[in-house]
Amino acid sequence: MRGRGNGFVPRVTGTVAAATAVLAVAGCAQQVDGVAQPARSAAERGYGFTDDRCGLLTDGSVRTALAADEVTRPYSGAVCQYVLSRAGVMLDVTFTWFDTGNLDRERAVAADRGAQISDTVVERRPAFLARRDTTGTACAATAAAGGGVLSWWVQTRGSERSDEGKPGTGGADVCLDAEKLLSATLKSDM
Repeated sequence: MRGRGNGFVPRVTGTVAAATAVLAVAGCAQQVDGVAQPARSAAERGYGFTDDRCGLLTDGSVRTALAADEVTRPYSGAVCQYVLSRAGVMLDVTFTWFDTGNLDRERAVAADRGAQISDTVVERRPAFLARRDTTGTACAATAAAGGGVLSWWVQTRGSERSDEGKPGTGGADVCLDAEKLLSATLKSDM
């Protein structure tokens, strides 16, 4: 019988390997236009107001995330403020970014102001929710990011009261709303 020791299989294998190597080298030798940019460290990322965006989100992104009918941004600068209308309920929303902030400090400030704090994780980052019901139902979602701390605060407007005499929500889950905005910001940075 022939076939064993005739060198046919090693020659075919060697030819296939050589052809694969030539194709791999040709594919890797392609030149791309542009200039290489150094990677930005987390401390160099910015979340502030820029290019008509706050927290990396456009007004339309904020409106979509909260399923709002209308959105107005009356102020942009060190913080961004929004007024939204959703099914007849007015929402006040504020985005803040402290580029040298500290998550523990923000948690302590929220606790000192009487907020109910709950730890959570948002987009694989340690975060906390701070709920405070005073002139409306309000909640902030805060996480460390970009070498600092960013936060979305959502509050319902209105004077309706629950059966316990606390401010009503108009059916809104303000902590979920704040967390949605924080998640959208962190996803935009990935």
